[in-house]
Amino acid sequence: MDTSHQKEPFETFKLKASVGRKFRKYARHLGCSQSMTLLLMLEFFETNQLSPKEHMGPHMQTLERLVKKRIDALIAIVRSIEKNQTKPTTLMLQSLFEEEHSPSEPKFKEKKFQEKEEPVQFREKKSNN
Repeated sequence: MDTSHQKEPFETFKLKASVGRKFRKYARHLGCSQSMTLLLMLEFFETNQLSPKEHMGPHMQTLERLVKKRIDALIAIVRSIEKNQTKPTTLMLQSLFEEEHSPSEPKFKEKKFQEKEEPVQFREKKSNN
């Protein structure tokens, strides 16, 4: 028995004989006293937030696989967001703040306007006299 529980008094529980035998056999299998076995079981359920009434499936491995699949799906979603939203936005902002001027080209170019002849709107008719 654990030394911290050594001076505590014992309590009695009413159990069916078959349940008592099964519990004692399980306690021997763990190599603990019956009190420590029961305490370990209660702490396990409390820390893992499990209920003995819930069905966990055939094995804990199935639960682990389901959790891993959900995590993989979340990673894929985050990568998609990063690829389609974050990186393009970052590149656009970065290109706005970068100055790219080549030394051979001037910053400003002068536009030269050419004077165009205005089309003639009215013409005199030539008379044959």
